[in-house]
Amino acid sequence: MRAILQRVKRGAVSVDGHVLGSIGAGLVILVGTTHEDSSVQAEALAAKTANLRIFEDEAGKMNLSALDVGADALVISQFTLFADCRRGRRPSFIKAARPEVAQPLIEHFIRALRAEGVSRVVSGVFGAHMLVEIHNDGPVTISLDTDDL
Repeated sequence: MRAILQRVKRGAVSVDGHVLGSIGAGLVILVGTTHEDSSVQAEALAAKTANLRIFEDEAGKMNLSALDVGADALVISQFTLFADCRRGRRPSFIKAARPEVAQPLIEHFIRALRAEGVSRVVSGVFGAHMLVEIHNDGPVTISLDTDDL
């Protein structure tokens, strides 16, 4: 699994002009899955996400986790994180998991985030064309891949 974590002041997701979820200060998490992923990767990614110290303490150092600051989380499924752009000009998405594999893994990731202690987790609609509003704070953007954890 791959995730792009963006520390935000606020974020929102809408489909067809309707806001489905919004958060205040916290993380917008773009998550993609591949064919080899399982619940093990979803849980490892959730643990790393919840505990990664990317929020500032009173001295301005990135020393606090999402759990420490009570951060909200907005999770957006993003198959394009597995785009292969090595050949030609059109990305290949062959490494991205098919929807019947990816959707349950994204849902498992969301449950695992809650189990880690992230109290408010909202998400978009799997497979929908979404508009995602991201007010990046810092900006702080972190890339995680379970192959590297």
